[in-house]
Amino acid sequence: MWTRMLNDRRAEARARAVVCSVGVSLLLGAPIATKAQVARTEIYSFQSATATDQEFLTGREGKPVTIAGELRLPRGGTDRLPVVILLHGSGGISAYITDWEQDLNSFGLATFVVDSFTARGIVNTNYDQSQLSQTTMIIDAYRALDLLVKHPRIDPTRIALMGFSKGGQAALYASLKRFRSMHDPNRQEFAAHIAFYPPCNTVFRDDENVTDKPIRIFHGTADDYVPIAPCREYVARLKAKGKDVQLNEYPGAGHVFDGRAYRTPVKLEKAQTRRKCKVVEGADGILTNVETRQPFTWSDPCVEYGPTLAYDEKASIEARKAVMAFVTTVLKP
Repeated sequence: MWTRMLNDRRAEARARAVVCSVGVSLLLGAPIATKAQVARTEIYSFQSATATDQEFLTGREGKPVTIAGELRLPRGGTDRLPVVILLHGSGGISAYITDWEQDLNSFGLATFVVDSFTARGIVNTNYDQSQLSQTTMIIDAYRALDLLVKHPRIDPTRIALMGFSKGGQAALYASLKRFRSMHDPNRQEFAAHIAFYPPCNTVFRDDENVTDKPIRIFHGTADDYVPIAPCREYVARLKAKGKDVQLNEYPGAGHVFDGRAYRTPVKLEKAQTRRKCKVVEGADGILTNVETRQPFTWSDPCVEYGPTLAYDEKASIEARKAVMAFVTTVLKP
């Protein structure tokens, strides 16, 4: 017991020391790492499926599809490494995703970026979210996990899932035991779930029965694309069940607050947002609009337009430090 406590304290001390040194780079506004620090890049194609929400929620796989992902190994050798799977948002693989790759690689973590759009003929879903259901990317996450547990350089017990916006929703709800039992026959668990500004305004059946692995959510209080309030409610429900979940709030921060490309805020005039919608899973896996009591569609009256993407330097720095401390403690790179 005492040995374990001592080891835990040493791990926490190492995490604090590393994050402290990284904080200097972040405060200077520079990325933590560069591509030169990556020892090897590997591209993989793997099988997934494109499902409607109803198909997913009733245990059906949907239409088979082959998608791709990019694995970056931070160093050579034969030792097994921890890895973070990254799921992009509605805009596809953007600059903030590659920034996170570099940051994580600099900590000795491998990264695997999943491309959920290209093979499906999608450029982005900002202006038409109906192109890809909100649950399909969960299947992509499980299939990426199945691929990586077999890789000779990856430690299958140290694979975390991290997603942003639409991908953040997948990273969060991939934690549901019900979903894993239906769509991941190997029942392999992620070591951690990290979700940046995920939509939390869909209430799924049995959505409090999640993994016992840690779940961390990062969200801005001024987000007008994906409001924070439903995430507060969901986290409160999970905490009441004794789950290891934490919501990190950043006052005044908007959507994609970690994206340096949006130092000048960008308003997506025609982009769809469900910020005023509340959806629940009904009978037979049908997602129902609480207000209309009819199946939800992206033409419902609650759907609005014109959300803003805006970088927030203070929030970005704090969130990066928090993520690095978390992954250092959990994944032990």
